[in-house]
Amino acid sequence: MAKTRMVHQFGMGTSIRSLDYTAAAARAIRDALWHNSLNVADAFGFPKEAMLVDVEIGIQQPDAVDMAQLLSIFPYGQPTIRLVKGGLDVTKPDGSGRSVIANAAIIVSFDMEPGHD
Repeated sequence: MAKTRMVHQFGMGTSIRSLDYTAAAARAIRDALWHNSLNVADAFGFPKEAMLVDVEIGIQQPDAVDMAQLLSIFPYGQPTIRLVKGGLDVTKPDGSGRSVIANAAIIVSFDMEPGHD
């Protein structure tokens, strides 16, 4: 399959008090998605379900993230998510805990092979 990349989106999400790595990652995804209202599928005559959505999330504890919750965010398309060590865990100034910061990069592509129906 020859993917043609159409859109890059970036976002950041946090969990200020609860150290919830899934919530921070989900907020990063939503931040990236909700910054843009894109009609690329319509512009090229593709159904929205044909969107190939590649997501990379940088977060300090990738193993603490519930992937199923993240996949449920996408209303259409074919999302794939890769979690990598990144983002930040920031100690609060008073030493009372940490805040979690996640970063998301989303690339929307389509299979643009000749003969596509």
